[in-house]
Order: sequence, then C-alpha cells, then structure tokens
Amino acid sequence: MRFKKLDLNLLVALDHLITLKSVSAAADKMFMSQSAMSNALKRLRQYFDDPLLVQVGKRMEVTPRAEAMHEAIREILVRIEATIDTSPDFDPSVSTRSFNVLVSDFTLRVLIPLVLAEMDRQSARVRLNLLSQSNTPYIMLERGDADLLISPDVFISSEHPSVQLFEDHFVAIVCAKGPHADGPMDLDRYRNSAHAIMLPPNSSGMAVPVEEKFLEAAGISRSISLTCFSFSALPHLVIGTNRIATVHSTLAESSRAAGDLVTFPLPFELPPFRQMMQWHAYRDQDPGIAWLRGVFQKAAQGIKPVL
Repeated sequence: MRFKKLDLNLLVALDHLITLKSVSAAADKMFMSQSAMSNALKRLRQYFDDPLLVQVGKRMEVTPRAEAMHEAIREILVRIEATIDTSPDFDPSVSTRSFNVLVSDFTLRVLIPLVLAEMDRQSARVRLNLLSQSNTPYIMLERGDADLLISPDVFISSEHPSVQLFEDHFVAIVCAKGPHADGPMDLDRYRNSAHAIMLPPNSSGMAVPVEEKFLEAAGISRSISLTCFSFSALPHLVIGTNRIATVHSTLAESSRAAGDLVTFPLPFELPPFRQMMQWHAYRDQDPGIAWLRGVFQKAAQGIKPVL
C-alpha cells in the first residue's frame, strides 16, 4: 500500500532502523536478509532526501530528521497494531495470545504468583512474557513493546491510563542474630548503620531506588555499603551481617519465614508505596488487555501489607 508515493511497509523498516541503529539487527527483527533491508534503507533515503542512518566511527547514528520523525512513526504503528490486535470477543480459555508485561523482581515475588493462580482458576491459555524494567519503563509502553506496565506511581507516565493495584509501606529488615536485632531502630541507628540497597539494572548509574526518592524528600541520608540489582535478594543479603535493608513490608514478610530476619518500623514517616498498572491509551478498548487488567486487579486483592 502506498500513501503519497511512499510504500507504507517501509515505515516498519524505518522504525526498526531508527530504534536499533543497525541494518543487520533491523533485518533480523523483520526476518529479512541484510541486502533486502539495505535496499529498504536506500528507498527511504531517496523518499525523504535524507541519509537517515549514518556511520559515525564504528557505530551507526540516526540523523536529526530521522529522530524528529520517530515518535510520530511509532505512534502510527502502535495505533495500527492496536486496531489489528483488537477483536470484538476475547475468551482466555480459548485464546493463545501473548501479552508482554513489564515488571520488577519485587512484582515477580509478591504479585505474579497470585496472577498466575488467578489465570489458572480461569483456565486461561494465554501466554505471559514477563519483561524486566529499565529506569524509564514507560518508553517501552509508549512504543507498543509492552501491553502492561506494573510500576510504582513515581515512574508512571501521565500520557496513558493507569490504576492503582495495591498500597504498601517500607520497613527496615535486619539479621535476627546481628547487632540490630534487639533494637531499638531509632533514627541515629538507621542513619549511622551500613545499608544494602537495590539499584535498578541497566540504569547506567543514573537511577535511584524508589525509596530513595522518599528518603531524600524527608531529609534522611544512609550509609550505603552494598548495592545489588534485585529487590527480592535484599533480605537475604543482610543475613549474617550488620547491614540494614529498607524494603516493602510484603517483601519483608515473605522473606522472614525462616526466622533469620527481624523487621522494624522505620523511625520516620514516609509516603505510602503505591504500585500501579498502566497501559497504552490506544489499547484502552482492547478486550484482551481489559481481561488481563482484571486478572491483575483481582490478584492484587490478595496482597495484604504488614502493619
């Protein structure tokens, strides 16, 4: 199909070329030969009268013209994909559709088991692809690479619909045989002790833990002696040490069953942690995604923060 003499199939190729900045990677993504993708790039360059993708040293970079077009092109493709994927009827017990869901490892530990149980209760045959988050997960949502984003409210985009799944709060967790086990967990102890924290993976050192945003706003500083890339690992990393970890109460409760951990309320007030679910505005009427949202909301009712 052509529009103003442009083969619209080339827009898909252009989207991949701009995103991946590689002819060979774009070809693999579209199951094309590299020569066919090179020919597509040649035709795009002729149509737009712009090189679009240029060699800079050992890597390829997009031109300003290509960068300026990318958001609009991606929006067009997401809208088309949403129209094609949306059918008037959706039966999870029959459908074999795949859904991409962006989650943190905290969500994997606390919420996803409840989601899977609810899906089994409904005899759902659909497939879930659980994808790890970056420090800007909403970009994947906006690009149409994810159907749902499960994330704290501080990382939710204002451009798309969202709903709160559950609310939690942070607690301090320490080794039951360590120097902090008998308390009290007062402000001086919290400030002056060694802490273990999670830093989001693939963040290039730019991101901070979600609780750090709250601590900074409250004027609370910590002495960081250990960083890791996993929320769910934090409780286990303080066992046998004198470190403190600040984690969600639900995660602390699920991690201290063996009796080797002790939790304390934080010695200061923090805003509640709100876990949200977000989806693309163009997919708001998609029956499949509407069903999946309902599954997550039903599952979230089983999460009970520890007071």
